[in-house]
Order: sequence, then structure tokens, then C-alpha cells
Amino acid sequence: MKSPYSVVYTVLITEKGTNLADRQNKYLFKVNPQCNKIEVKRAVEAIFDDVKVSAVNIINVLGKKKRMRSSRLGKRPDWKKAVVTLSKGSIELL
Repeated sequence: MKSPYSVVYTVLITEKGTNLADRQNKYLFKVNPQCNKIEVKRAVEAIFDDVKVSAVNIINVLGKKKRMRSSRLGKRPDWKKAVVTLSKGSIELL
């Protein structure tokens, strides 16, 4: 079994994410690219006390292409984002 902190890296605090948290009780997380929905659900319930997860949606975010110091093209790494819907409880962001 994986550690919850190796599955969920951080909470994403963005304008869209705070609107989702206020209106629909959904929270955004940056997660390990090799994990699945079940592992994310167990990790969030283990990290935050008195929280019950009802749904998890996962999005693969592709890294942007960027120019390096010369005219060569580089690429930022791909990462995975999870949208977690809570049925009971809330997460204190700050």
C-alpha cells in the first residue's frame, strides 16, 4: 500500500478551485501520475479527518512547450490533477 502523501502531492489553490470549493464542495489536488481514482480517494480520506469522498475525477494535464535559452524547444513535465467531491466535511485550505 502506498503512503497517502506519495499519492496526493498538494492542494491546488486557484480561482477556479476556490469557486468549486465554495459552491459545489469540490477540491483540486495535484496527484501522482501513476495513481488511480481509488488510491486518491483513500489518500484524501486518510490525510484529512472527518472527510467522506463521494466522487473523484482525474485529468491528465500535458506540459507546455517552452523555449529554452537558445532557439531550442523544451517541454514542462506532464502531471495529473484530481477533482475530489466531498459528501461530508470540508477541507481547511489555509
